[in-house]
Amino acid sequence: MTAQLADQLACAVDATSVVDLVRLSGGASRETWRFVADGRPLILQRQRSGDGRDMGVEASVLRAAGAAGMPVAQVIAAGTGDDSPLGASFMVMTAVEGETIARKILRDDEYAEARAMLPAQLGAALAQLHAIPVDTAPGLVEQDQIEYYRTVMDTLGQPHPTFELVFRWLEQHRPVSPRQAIVHGDFRLGNVIVGTDGLRAVLDWELAHLGDPMEDLGWLCVKAWRFGSAKPVAGVGEYQELFDAYEAAGGGRVDPDEALWWEVLGTLKWGIMCILQCNAHMSGFSRSHELAAIGRRVCENEHDLFLALEGRW
Repeated sequence: MTAQLADQLACAVDATSVVDLVRLSGGASRETWRFVADGRPLILQRQRSGDGRDMGVEASVLRAAGAAGMPVAQVIAAGTGDDSPLGASFMVMTAVEGETIARKILRDDEYAEARAMLPAQLGAALAQLHAIPVDTAPGLVEQDQIEYYRTVMDTLGQPHPTFELVFRWLEQHRPVSPRQAIVHGDFRLGNVIVGTDGLRAVLDWELAHLGDPMEDLGWLCVKAWRFGSAKPVAGVGEYQELFDAYEAAGGGRVDPDEALWWEVLGTLKWGIMCILQCNAHMSGFSRSHELAAIGRRVCENEHDLFLALEGRW
Protein backbone atom coordinates (compact mmCIF):
# COMPACT_ATOMS: atom_id res chain seq x y z
CA MET A 1 0.00 0.00 0.00
CA THR A 2 2.88 2.35 0.77
CA ALA A 3 4.42 1.66 -2.62
CA GLN A 4 1.10 2.35 -4.30
CA LEU A 5 0.72 5.65 -2.41
CA ALA A 6 4.26 6.64 -3.40
CA ASP A 7 3.39 6.09 -7.07
CA GLN A 8 0.19 8.12 -6.69
CA LEU A 9 2.09 10.96 -5.01
CA ALA A 10 4.70 11.01 -7.76
CA CYS A 11 1.88 11.52 -10.24
CA ALA A 12 0.16 14.16 -8.10
CA VAL A 13 3.27 16.32 -7.64
CA ASP A 14 4.85 15.51 -11.03
CA ALA A 15 7.93 13.95 -9.46
CA THR A 16 10.21 11.21 -10.79
CA SER A 17 11.03 9.87 -7.32
CA VAL A 18 9.10 9.66 -4.03
CA VAL A 19 11.02 8.20 -1.08
CA ASP A 20 11.03 8.16 2.73
CA LEU A 21 7.22 7.94 2.91
CA VAL A 22 6.31 7.87 6.62
CA ARG A 23 2.88 8.00 8.28
CA LEU A 24 2.70 10.64 11.04
CA SER A 25 0.56 10.36 14.16
CA GLY A 26 -2.47 12.52 14.98
CA GLY A 27 -5.49 13.72 13.05
CA ALA A 28 -8.97 12.32 13.52
CA SER A 29 -10.34 13.29 10.12
CA ARG A 30 -7.32 12.78 7.85
CA GLU A 31 -4.09 10.90 7.38
CA THR A 32 -0.81 12.80 7.48
CA TRP A 33 2.36 11.57 5.75
CA ARG A 34 5.86 12.97 5.31
CA PHE A 35 7.81 12.15 2.16
CA VAL A 36 10.57 13.41 -0.13
CA ALA A 37 9.84 14.08 -3.80
CA ASP A 38 12.85 14.66 -6.04
CA GLY A 39 14.84 15.71 -2.97
CA ARG A 40 12.15 18.08 -1.63
CA PRO A 41 10.55 17.32 1.77
CA LEU A 42 6.76 17.51 1.56
CA ILE A 43 3.67 16.76 3.66
CA LEU A 44 0.55 14.93 2.52
CA GLN A 45 -2.84 15.24 4.18
CA ARG A 46 -5.43 12.79 2.83
CA GLN A 47 -9.05 12.80 3.92
CA ARG A 48 -10.47 9.72 5.57
CA SER A 49 -13.79 8.25 4.48
CA GLY A 50 -16.82 9.64 6.28
CA ASP A 51 -15.55 13.23 6.49
CA GLY A 52 -17.73 15.41 4.28
CA ARG A 53 -15.66 18.58 4.43
CA ASP A 54 -14.27 19.85 1.12
CA MET A 55 -10.47 19.95 1.21
CA GLY A 56 -10.57 21.97 -1.97
CA VAL A 57 -12.02 24.87 0.00
CA GLU A 58 -9.31 24.44 2.63
CA ALA A 59 -6.61 24.48 -0.04
CA SER A 60 -7.99 27.71 -1.51
CA VAL A 61 -7.99 29.35 1.94
CA LEU A 62 -4.42 28.23 2.55
CA ARG A 63 -3.31 29.64 -0.81
CA ALA A 64 -5.08 32.93 -0.08
CA ALA A 65 -3.42 33.13 3.34
CA GLY A 66 0.00 32.59 1.79
CA ALA A 67 -0.66 35.25 -0.85
CA ALA A 68 -1.60 37.66 1.95
CA GLY A 69 1.77 37.16 3.60
CA MET A 70 0.76 34.84 6.43
CA PRO A 71 3.35 32.29 7.52
CA VAL A 72 1.90 29.08 6.08
CA ALA A 73 3.04 26.01 4.19
CA GLN A 74 2.87 26.33 0.41
CA VAL A 75 0.25 24.18 -1.31
CA ILE A 76 2.00 22.11 -3.98
CA ALA A 77 -0.95 20.04 -5.15
CA ALA A 78 -4.54 19.36 -4.13
CA GLY A 79 -7.43 17.23 -5.34
CA THR A 80 -10.96 16.43 -4.28
CA GLY A 81 -13.27 13.47 -4.55
CA ASP A 82 -12.79 9.81 -5.33
CA ASP A 83 -11.47 10.63 -8.80
CA SER A 84 -8.40 12.41 -7.40
CA PRO A 85 -4.98 10.79 -8.04
CA LEU A 86 -4.99 9.53 -4.44
CA GLY A 87 -8.53 8.16 -4.41
CA ALA A 88 -9.66 10.76 -1.86
CA SER A 89 -9.43 14.49 -1.23
CA PHE A 90 -5.88 15.55 -0.42
CA MET A 91 -3.37 18.36 -0.11
CA VAL A 92 0.39 18.23 -0.55
CA MET A 93 2.31 21.04 1.12
CA THR A 94 5.88 22.06 1.76
CA ALA A 95 7.34 20.71 5.00
CA VAL A 96 8.07 23.45 7.55
CA GLU A 97 10.61 22.62 10.23
CA GLY A 98 9.88 23.51 13.84
CA GLU A 99 7.98 22.51 16.96
CA THR A 100 4.24 22.09 17.47
CA ILE A 101 4.12 20.57 20.97
CA ALA A 102 2.86 23.29 23.30
CA ARG A 103 4.66 21.95 26.37
CA LYS A 104 8.02 22.27 24.66
CA ILE A 105 7.29 25.71 23.24
CA LEU A 106 6.19 27.01 26.65
CA ARG A 107 8.93 25.47 28.79
CA ASP A 108 12.08 24.61 26.85
CA ASP A 109 14.94 27.10 27.07
CA GLU A 110 15.44 26.70 23.33
CA TYR A 111 12.22 28.69 22.73
CA ALA A 112 12.71 31.44 25.32
CA GLU A 113 13.28 34.14 22.70
CA ALA A 114 10.46 32.78 20.55
CA ARG A 115 8.02 33.06 23.45
CA ALA A 116 8.80 36.76 23.73
CA MET A 117 8.05 37.30 20.02
CA LEU A 118 4.98 35.10 19.67
CA PRO A 119 2.24 37.46 20.98
CA ALA A 120 3.11 40.09 18.37
CA GLN A 121 3.61 37.51 15.62
CA LEU A 122 0.29 35.78 16.35
CA GLY A 123 -1.54 39.11 16.40
CA ALA A 124 0.01 40.19 13.11
CA ALA A 125 -0.81 36.86 11.46
CA LEU A 126 -4.47 37.17 12.44
CA ALA A 127 -4.60 40.72 11.11
CA GLN A 128 -3.26 39.46 7.78
CA LEU A 129 -5.86 36.69 7.66
CA HIS A 130 -8.80 38.92 8.52
CA ALA A 131 -7.83 41.43 5.84
CA ILE A 132 -8.24 38.86 3.04
CA PRO A 133 -11.38 39.55 0.96
CA VAL A 134 -14.00 36.94 1.86
CA ASP A 135 -14.66 36.10 -1.80
CA THR A 136 -11.05 35.02 -2.27
CA ALA A 137 -11.88 31.53 -1.02
CA PRO A 138 -15.27 30.47 -2.44
CA GLY A 139 -17.13 27.79 -0.53
CA LEU A 140 -16.66 29.12 2.99
CA VAL A 141 -19.91 29.43 4.91
CA GLU A 142 -20.99 31.56 7.84
CA GLN A 143 -22.14 29.80 10.98
CA ASP A 144 -23.89 31.22 14.03
CA GLN A 145 -21.73 29.77 16.77
CA ILE A 146 -24.30 30.02 19.57
CA GLU A 147 -27.05 28.49 17.45
CA TYR A 148 -24.82 25.63 16.31
CA TYR A 149 -23.50 24.67 19.75
CA ARG A 150 -26.95 25.17 21.30
CA THR A 151 -28.23 22.53 18.88
CA VAL A 152 -25.29 20.23 19.64
CA MET A 153 -25.87 20.58 23.39
CA ASP A 154 -29.57 19.82 23.05
CA THR A 155 -28.80 16.76 20.93
CA LEU A 156 -26.46 15.37 23.60
CA GLY A 157 -29.30 15.19 26.10
CA GLN A 158 -27.00 15.74 29.08
CA PRO A 159 -27.77 18.21 31.90
CA HIS A 160 -25.00 20.77 32.38
CA PRO A 161 -26.46 23.72 34.32
CA THR A 162 -23.21 25.70 34.05
CA PHE A 163 -23.34 25.56 30.26
CA GLU A 164 -27.00 26.61 30.30
CA LEU A 165 -26.12 29.62 32.44
CA VAL A 166 -23.32 30.60 30.04
CA PHE A 167 -25.55 30.22 26.98
CA ARG A 168 -27.94 32.69 28.62
CA TRP A 169 -25.10 35.11 29.46
CA LEU A 170 -23.78 34.94 25.90
CA GLU A 171 -27.21 35.68 24.44
CA GLN A 172 -27.68 38.64 26.77
CA HIS A 173 -24.27 40.14 26.00
CA ARG A 174 -23.83 39.23 22.33
CA PRO A 175 -21.76 41.94 20.59
CA VAL A 176 -22.98 43.47 17.36
CA SER A 177 -20.14 43.34 14.86
CA PRO A 178 -20.31 44.90 11.40
CA ARG A 179 -17.31 42.89 10.23
CA GLN A 180 -17.24 39.58 8.42
CA ALA A 181 -13.91 37.92 7.76
CA ILE A 182 -12.27 34.61 6.96
CA VAL A 183 -11.86 32.97 10.37
CA HIS A 184 -9.30 30.22 10.98
CA GLY A 185 -11.53 28.52 13.55
CA ASP A 186 -8.79 26.77 15.57
CA PHE A 187 -6.02 29.34 15.90
CA ARG A 188 -4.04 28.32 18.99
CA LEU A 189 -0.81 26.88 20.31
CA GLY A 190 -0.59 23.32 19.02
CA ASN A 191 -1.81 24.38 15.59
CA VAL A 192 1.24 26.48 14.76
CA ILE A 193 4.85 25.60 14.00
CA VAL A 194 7.35 27.50 16.12
CA GLY A 195 11.10 27.79 15.73
CA THR A 196 13.73 29.60 17.75
CA ASP A 197 12.81 32.65 15.69
CA GLY A 198 9.13 32.41 16.63
CA LEU A 199 6.13 31.70 14.41
CA ARG A 200 6.95 29.79 11.24
CA ALA A 201 3.61 28.45 10.00
CA VAL A 202 -0.08 28.31 10.86
CA LEU A 203 -1.54 24.80 10.52
CA ASP A 204 -4.90 22.99 10.53
CA TRP A 205 -7.24 25.06 8.38
CA GLU A 206 -10.07 22.54 8.16
CA LEU A 207 -12.36 24.60 10.43
CA ALA A 208 -12.00 27.84 8.44
CA HIS A 209 -15.29 29.68 7.89
CA LEU A 210 -16.78 33.14 7.60
CA GLY A 211 -17.49 35.00 10.82
CA ASP A 212 -16.51 37.69 13.27
CA PRO A 213 -12.71 38.13 13.31
CA MET A 214 -12.80 38.42 17.11
CA GLU A 215 -13.61 34.72 17.22
CA ASP A 216 -9.98 33.87 16.43
CA LEU A 217 -8.61 36.25 19.07
CA GLY A 218 -10.95 34.91 21.72
CA TRP A 219 -10.15 31.27 20.91
CA LEU A 220 -6.41 31.97 21.13
CA CYS A 221 -6.96 33.16 24.72
CA VAL A 222 -9.11 30.26 25.96
CA LYS A 223 -7.59 28.95 29.19
CA ALA A 224 -7.21 25.39 27.90
CA TRP A 225 -4.81 26.64 25.21
CA ARG A 226 -2.52 28.23 27.81
CA PHE A 227 -1.41 24.71 28.80
CA GLY A 228 -0.86 25.59 32.44
CA SER A 229 0.79 28.97 31.90
CA ALA A 230 -0.52 32.01 33.77
CA LYS A 231 -0.27 34.25 30.70
CA PRO A 232 -3.64 34.57 28.92
CA VAL A 233 -2.56 34.72 25.27
CA ALA A 234 -1.57 31.17 24.28
CA GLY A 235 0.40 30.96 27.51
CA VAL A 236 3.04 33.36 26.15
CA GLY A 237 1.70 36.91 26.44
CA GLU A 238 -0.74 39.44 27.84
CA TYR A 239 -3.98 40.56 26.24
CA GLN A 240 -2.74 44.04 25.41
CA GLU A 241 0.33 42.66 23.60
CA LEU A 242 -1.95 40.70 21.29
CA PHE A 243 -4.43 43.53 20.78
CA ASP A 244 -1.70 46.10 20.09
CA ALA A 245 0.01 43.84 17.55
CA TYR A 246 -3.29 43.08 15.82
CA GLU A 247 -4.14 46.77 15.54
CA ALA A 248 -0.61 47.73 14.43
CA ALA A 249 -0.79 45.15 11.61
CA GLY A 250 -4.02 46.67 10.30
CA GLY A 251 -6.53 44.42 12.03
CA GLY A 252 -8.56 47.30 13.45
CA ARG A 253 -9.33 48.30 17.00
CA VAL A 254 -9.99 45.51 19.49
CA ASP A 255 -12.68 45.96 22.13
CA PRO A 256 -11.45 43.95 25.16
CA ASP A 257 -15.04 43.23 26.27
CA GLU A 258 -15.88 41.87 22.84
CA ALA A 259 -12.75 39.70 22.82
CA LEU A 260 -13.70 38.41 26.28
CA TRP A 261 -17.17 37.45 25.01
CA TRP A 262 -15.56 35.31 22.33
CA GLU A 263 -13.16 33.84 24.89
CA VAL A 264 -16.14 32.79 27.04
CA LEU A 265 -17.84 31.29 23.99
CA GLY A 266 -14.63 29.46 23.11
CA THR A 267 -14.44 27.95 26.58
CA LEU A 268 -18.05 26.80 26.30
CA LYS A 269 -17.37 25.31 22.86
CA TRP A 270 -14.35 23.38 24.15
CA GLY A 271 -16.41 22.04 27.04
CA ILE A 272 -19.04 20.73 24.62
CA MET A 273 -16.32 19.32 22.37
CA CYS A 274 -14.96 17.41 25.37
CA ILE A 275 -18.37 15.78 25.81
CA LEU A 276 -18.50 14.88 22.12
CA GLN A 277 -15.06 13.31 22.18
CA CYS A 278 -15.87 11.30 25.29
CA ASN A 279 -19.11 10.12 23.68
CA ALA A 280 -17.12 8.83 20.72
CA HIS A 281 -15.28 6.55 23.16
CA MET A 282 -18.27 5.60 25.28
CA SER A 283 -20.41 4.71 22.25
CA GLY A 284 -17.68 2.47 20.85
CA PHE A 285 -17.34 4.59 17.71
CA SER A 286 -13.67 5.28 18.49
CA ARG A 287 -12.36 3.49 21.57
CA SER A 288 -9.53 5.60 22.98
CA HIS A 289 -8.04 6.30 26.40
CA GLU A 290 -7.26 9.81 25.16
CA LEU A 291 -10.89 10.51 24.25
CA ALA A 292 -12.07 9.11 27.58
CA ALA A 293 -9.62 11.32 29.46
CA ILE A 294 -10.75 14.39 27.51
CA GLY A 295 -14.26 13.69 28.73
CA ARG A 296 -13.06 14.19 32.29
CA ARG A 297 -12.05 17.74 31.37
CA VAL A 298 -15.63 18.95 31.02
CA CYS A 299 -15.62 20.05 34.66
CA GLU A 300 -12.46 22.11 34.06
CA ASN A 301 -14.32 24.18 31.52
CA GLU A 302 -17.29 24.59 33.87
CA HIS A 303 -14.87 25.88 36.52
CA ASP A 304 -13.18 28.22 34.04
CA LEU A 305 -16.53 29.59 32.89
CA PHE A 306 -17.51 30.52 36.45
CA LEU A 307 -14.17 32.30 36.87
CA ALA A 308 -14.74 34.13 33.57
CA LEU A 309 -18.19 35.36 34.48
CA GLU A 310 -16.86 36.51 37.84
CA GLY A 311 -14.01 38.35 36.10
CA ARG A 312 -11.35 36.32 37.91
CA TRP A 313 -9.55 34.40 35.19
